[in-house]
Amino acid sequence: MSKPRTILHVDLDAFFCAVEELDDAALRGTPFVVAGDPRGRGVVASASYAARSFGVRSAMPTGRALRLCPGLRVVRPRHALYARTSERVLALLRDSAPAVEPISIDEAFLDVSDDPRPGAAVAESLRGAIADEFSLPTSWGVAANMLVAKIATEVGKPGGLIVVPPGDEARFLAPLPVQALWGIGPKARERLEGFDIRTVGDLAAKNPVWMEEQFGSFGIELAARARGEDDRPVEESREARSMSSETTFARDVTDGAALRRTLQELSDSVGARLREAGLAGTTIRLKLRWTDFTTISRQSALDQPTDQDGEIYRVAAGLLERAWKAGRPVRLIGVAVAQLGPKLRQLALFDRTWQADEKLLAAIDSIRSRYGADALRRGRTDRRRPE
Repeated sequence: MSKPRTILHVDLDAFFCAVEELDDAALRGTPFVVAGDPRGRGVVASASYAARSFGVRSAMPTGRALRLCPGLRVVRPRHALYARTSERVLALLRDSAPAVEPISIDEAFLDVSDDPRPGAAVAESLRGAIADEFSLPTSWGVAANMLVAKIATEVGKPGGLIVVPPGDEARFLAPLPVQALWGIGPKARERLEGFDIRTVGDLAAKNPVWMEEQFGSFGIELAARARGEDDRPVEESREARSMSSETTFARDVTDGAALRRTLQELSDSVGARLREAGLAGTTIRLKLRWTDFTTISRQSALDQPTDQDGEIYRVAAGLLERAWKAGRPVRLIGVAVAQLGPKLRQLALFDRTWQADEKLLAAIDSIRSRYGADALRRGRTDRRRPE
C-alpha cells in the first residue's frame, strides 16, 4: 500500500485588501472594499473582514455593498501591485516545496509528501515565513488530496490551519453543506435539495447507480467527491491562461472616444501585468456588455506573442470598431490577452521600433511602480475611427 500524499492548500486571506492595508495603515480594521468603480456600478473584488461583518462579500455589486455598510470605503484596485506581491509569495513557496501549483493570484496547492515533517508543521512554518517576510495573513488546509485540502482551508478561514488525517476525509466532509463541493452551484444545489440531499454526507450515502441515473457521469464524479476521493496530482507547471482587465461604467457610454480612452487604459493595465509576470500572449479578446446585460466577446490571433500596450490596444480597438455600432450604449468594456507563455518574440533584423517601444514601456513601468499608477497618464489623442 502506497504512503498517503501530503497536500497543502494556502489562501492569502482577503488578499487585495491585505495588500492595501500594508500600503495604508489607516485602512486597518475599517470596512472597505477593493472595487473598480467607487460610484457603485462595479463589483467587489475583495472585502475587508470589517466589511464582511456587514454582509459584504466578493463579487457583490458595489452598490449593494454601499447600502449594506454605510460609510464603506471603496479603494480602486492596483492589479500590478497585487500580481507583484503574489509572485513574491509564490517564489517563497517554490523555494520550500518540490511541487507548487498556483490556481489563482491568491491561492496555491503544494505537494510536500517527501518532507519528513508532518504536514501541519510544514504549513505552520510557511505561514510564519509569509507573515514575517510579507506581513500577509494566510489560511491553510492539510490533507491527502487537493479536494479535501482546499475545503479544509475554506472551513478554517480566516487565519485557520485545518488538518484532515488520511482516512478521515468522508467524516470531515459529511456535515458540510453540499455546496462546499466543487462543481455544485445554486442550480445543482436546488436540484439536490429536491432529493433531500443537503449535506455532503447525504450525498455520499446515495447509491452510485442512482446518482448516475439522476445526473449521468457527473453523478458518479459527485459521489466520489462526497467520499473525499481525488487523485489529481499537483501540477507544478500550470500557467495562467489569460490576463484581463475590465470596467463597468457608472452610466452607459455611447461616445466612441470615451470607449477608446477606456480601452487604452485597460490595455495599458494588462500590458503592465504581463510584463511584470514575464508573459506574453497571442490572442487579444474584447468584451462588451450592452445595457440589457447581453455580453459579447470578440477575439483576434496574432502572428507573434505580445506584452505591448500599443499592440494590445490596436487589436482591441479594431475589434471594437467591428463589434460596436456608433451610439449603442455600452455598460461594460474589457480586454484580455490569452494563450499566454514565456515572453519570446522573433525580431526582424531591423525591428528597431519594437525595441524602442519596449525600452519606453520598461521606463514607464518603473516610474509607475515607484510613484503609483497615476504618475504617468496618456494624453487624449482621439484622431481616428468614425463615430
